[in-house]
Amino acid sequence: MENNPRILVVDDEDRIRRLVRMYLEREEYFVDEAEDGEQGLKLALENNYDVILLDLMMPGKDGLEVCKEIREQKATPVIMLTAKGEEANRIQGFEVGTDDYIVKPFSPREVVLRVKALLRRSSSATFVNTNNSSKDMLEFTHLLIDNDAHRVLADGTEVGLTPKEYELLYFLAKAPDKVFDREQLLKEVWKYEFFGDLRTVDTHVKRLREKLNKVSKEAAKMIVTVWGVGYKFEVAND
Repeated sequence: MENNPRILVVDDEDRIRRLVRMYLEREEYFVDEAEDGEQGLKLALENNYDVILLDLMMPGKDGLEVCKEIREQKATPVIMLTAKGEEANRIQGFEVGTDDYIVKPFSPREVVLRVKALLRRSSSATFVNTNNSSKDMLEFTHLLIDNDAHRVLADGTEVGLTPKEYELLYFLAKAPDKVFDREQLLKEVWKYEFFGDLRTVDTHVKRLREKLNKVSKEAAKMIVTVWGVGYKFEVAND
């Protein structure tokens, strides 16, 4: 039980917290609750959670503010809970570092499936191989991706990425010059077996480029937009 995932549920509606908690505890997850953004942020920064479920619209500090402040210190995967009419806010959520979102009203079983999918991706991304003779590493002129250590170096400087940004970069870099459309990336990187917002991909690509660009403009240029299709990882001939 010690290694069971620990989940934080932040929502100002007691009914939703109780319902989500009940379904997550059936999966033998440890669940903590917070009834507002301030309390949620405090718990998120003081503890190491595997996933945070974060309501967007709350009195006081809202989900966007909480996610932004979490991202300044931690890369904990975040699933935003939003209402149907908050599409623009969902896009803002991706901009500040949200990994996924669920639209209210939702099925508790969907929440469990989304959490499980995010846990699978996070655990595979942070896996460390102790066998040094078989390093899982991708090396390019301006970029090094060490998948065993879950590290990215651009021109020798480490780049701090969230789990989802790292997964996206690693997936593209494993197939240089191959073009992937947004639907493919949602399926392969986000593991969506259901419909997802295609702009999820666009916002993550934008953030990934911005982080790489701060360290190496050449590394950032390797993520190329293929207009009308999708994205590819382009290796410079130098």
